Amino acid sequence: MSRSSSALRRPALRLTLAATLALLAAGIQGAGATAIASTGGVSPRAFGELDCNGLSPIQHVVKATLPCSDPRGYDAGRFFDNGHYVGHDEPSVRFLSNKPGSGNNVTWTEHLGVDPTAAPTVGTPGSDVTHFFELSIAPWFSMAICDPKSYPQTTCTPESDRNAPKGAPTYLLPGGGSALLELQFYPPGFAPFVDSISCDNSHWCSALTIDSLECTTNFGHCNPNCIEPVNFGFIQADGVPTGPPSPQLANLSTFSPNAKTLLMNSGDRIQAHIFDADIGGGGRALETRVTDLTTGQSGFMVASAANGFMNTNIGNCKGTPFNFQPEYNTAGPAELIPWTALQAGILTQFEIGHFTPCSAVRGKATTSFGAGTDTYWNRCLGPYESSTSADKHNGEPDAPCYKVGDTHGGRTDPNLVTGCVNSFFANGDLDFDGTSYWANWPDSTTPDTWPSTFTQLQPTTDGATYSKVQFETDAAASEATCQPDGSGCAVPPPGSPGNFYPYWSQATVGGQCVWEFGQMQNGNSFGGDAQYDGPSAFFFGTLSSKIMSNPTCS
Repeated sequence: MSRSSSALRRPALRLTLAATLALLAAGIQGAGATAIASTGGVSPRAFGELDCNGLSPIQHVVKATLPCSDPRGYDAGRFFDNGHYVGHDEPSVRFLSNKPGSGNNVTWTEHLGVDPTAAPTVGTPGSDVTHFFELSIAPWFSMAICDPKSYPQTTCTPESDRNAPKGAPTYLLPGGGSALLELQFYPPGFAPFVDSISCDNSHWCSALTIDSLECTTNFGHCNPNCIEPVNFGFIQADGVPTGPPSPQLANLSTFSPNAKTLLMNSGDRIQAHIFDADIGGGGRALETRVTDLTTGQSGFMVASAANGFMNTNIGNCKGTPFNFQPEYNTAGPAELIPWTALQAGILTQFEIGHFTPCSAVRGKATTSFGAGTDTYWNRCLGPYESSTSADKHNGEPDAPCYKVGDTHGGRTDPNLVTGCVNSFFANGDLDFDGTSYWANWPDSTTPDTWPSTFTQLQPTTDGATYSKVQFETDAAASEATCQPDGSGCAVPPPGSPGNFYPYWSQATVGGQCVWEFGQMQNGNSFGGDAQYDGPSAFFFGTLSSKIMSNPTCS
């Protein structure tokens, strides 16, 4: 979630001794940025994804509701994109291992959640019938990716731990250029995808996304025209992107599923394999392959130059066709992405805080996303909004909001409830009054008033499980109460009307030991929301547990 309030203004930059040493170790990267600026490449079009947060002054964003990576700030500060604080709410489990290949070859197996049979209701927060799209707009899996044109603008060798940054726990000394892969899954019920959440009302769909950061070491210089470029490709039965995936050329087709887009049913058993693939001719590129073990259907996407993927020049925002590859060999504590708020590597996560149900909406408006327009509303009315007085103080923007039954000009299934995605102007639920922050989360392995929980097996690399885990969330960075000294940083968010925050648990289900997420009580809940412990030394706005042995149900 994002905000640009006085409570989250960026503190003045201060060069600590460690930061000075980091700049010296980087070779003062201004010279490198100048060299990059002189090179050619593919020029950005008028619409695209030069900035995942939709704040580029030189390009209109195609999809402003895309879940983005959350950058951490410099010298105990929050990260600002064109004057706006940019953050998200991403509760996750980090998996660690020193086994060769654990950083670049991972397989996940899970059952997708199932929504209640009844339609969503908007009457009593904490007791309403709730569907998954109201809780999380994108559960995802992640991996660190090698990108020499991403922060800190240094060369990287694919699948090598030599890329790891130095100087734990804050990792001020830069390593290789790093990007973040997210294999995102999108729940049914609130289409169209291009300016909302879902592919349709009946199916889950998924996509490969790669977020880069156009900043130099310790955020000394960022290009405001293309701060967080993102590559995007739906998982397709034939592996062919629906439209140009690059930040420079992405268009309406890029974010419009077609007949080859892999669609999955709620409750299906899914296997996702993320690995470095042989693409022929001696080349390699990252592949994400998703197999629906229930239906037998499968799809994949390869982040290759041949498929139209590009990395971005920090000097001029132009794109260069590029084969993205995994950055690390192992998944140790130091093998992370130095610019993300989460200590990101091999993660399972639920993107939350992006939906508020409404009784009515106000303020009709129109948005354009390149070769297409849509009508939306700006303001949400109803019990979720009236449950707190914070709105009148922080001026939370709700848009885009849509009415129940809206078919967006006959292009989509009718929306299942009136509600707001909280993404056009804020990237999140700034006052923490939406469904994500009420006890509307799964409490069962079968749907009731709320959806059933996802059940995930332990991830594996070449059949071996990961030896360590760590719980973490970057929710606190978006809390006005959270200060760099760690005070006021907590979940549930201080003052949130629902006084609830979802948590991870582990239980035996169907004879298998699985991870769950929500408010499950059928196994080990690791203290509920206390599992996130407290502010991390990595970034004050990230709450994390200590690294611990990977638990089992036995």
